[in-house]
Amino acid sequence: MKRSLVIAVVLALVVVGWIASGQMGHSDNAPVVQKPPANLEASTHIASVRVRAQSAVPYRVDVVLRGSTEAIRKVNVKAEAYGRVVELNSEKGHSVKSGDIIVRLSPEERPAMLEEARALYEQRRIEYEAARKLSKKGFRAETQLAASKADLQAADAAVKRAKVALENIVIRAPFDGFVDDRMVEIGDFIDKGDPITKVVDLDPILVVTQINERAIKQLSVGEPGYARLITGDNVEGKIRFISTVADPQTRTFRVEIEVPNPDRKIPDGLSADVRLPLEEINAHLVSPAILSLTDEGEVGVKIVTSENLVKFVPATIVANGASGVWLTGLPEAVALITVGQEFVTDGQKVNPIDEATLEPIEIGSNS
Repeated sequence: MKRSLVIAVVLALVVVGWIASGQMGHSDNAPVVQKPPANLEASTHIASVRVRAQSAVPYRVDVVLRGSTEAIRKVNVKAEAYGRVVELNSEKGHSVKSGDIIVRLSPEERPAMLEEARALYEQRRIEYEAARKLSKKGFRAETQLAASKADLQAADAAVKRAKVALENIVIRAPFDGFVDDRMVEIGDFIDKGDPITKVVDLDPILVVTQINERAIKQLSVGEPGYARLITGDNVEGKIRFISTVADPQTRTFRVEIEVPNPDRKIPDGLSADVRLPLEEINAHLVSPAILSLTDEGEVGVKIVTSENLVKFVPATIVANGASGVWLTGLPEAVALITVGQEFVTDGQKVNPIDEATLEPIEIGSNS
């Protein structure tokens, strides 16, 4: 029993001694955790960005709208007399000149009425001459002479009416154009006011569109207008009419562009994309690649100020094309960051490098 106790005590002392000797023996070589020294050169490094100094230039904003072509004149030619159709000189689709005979009606009793009116006029003329001579000699009162003159004038008016009635049996084209429709045939009996033909004038042709109430004040009669027809043809003309009354349903205003169409190849009713130049503004042309977007979704660009600080400037895209996008809302002259804008933040100090020469530059005080 005593022997086991002694052995246990000895073993315990050996273990304690071994542990103690290990800590003491390696105390000089124990690892020490140290914070690395600060890299002062890295903390003071200023990023370099490429910039381009540019100024705003005049740019005319265009608005693109949907429209269609429309004949400048479309007239339903109607009969001015009754009668039977005895002659047709026009077919649908044929061109006509102003004054060409389109339809001729039967004369009916009109020639006889004209002869009667002429005979009555001759009688009234003789009576008036006799009354005038007698009045000079004092054998006829002035009132009787006046009555005779009135009868003569009435007879003259009757002759003129009979001539007009006879002339009205011939229906003529009111202007140069095309016969778009014909509503009568040989033998049809028509009355006064019945439609005969539809004549359309296509030169010039109109391109008609509707513009909103915000942009209407930026247009003027006489300014240019452009359209691309659904056929692929591009046409150009002048604004000839701007409505002063809005459509009550759409709150838009009618705009008409007059386009020359001497060969009359542009028909009525073609769809078109209409481009109208609006007001001229100062804008910057930039590449879409340099645009930045804030966390709030605001579009703009980053520029370098005269203190070499990065500044985000919100901008409005007014137009875009193959050469870039046009922006407004920027200062008149700016130093745009063209390379490296995604690696710098608003207010950060940078070294501006000219994108053309790759040399450091000084930013003007107006940036």
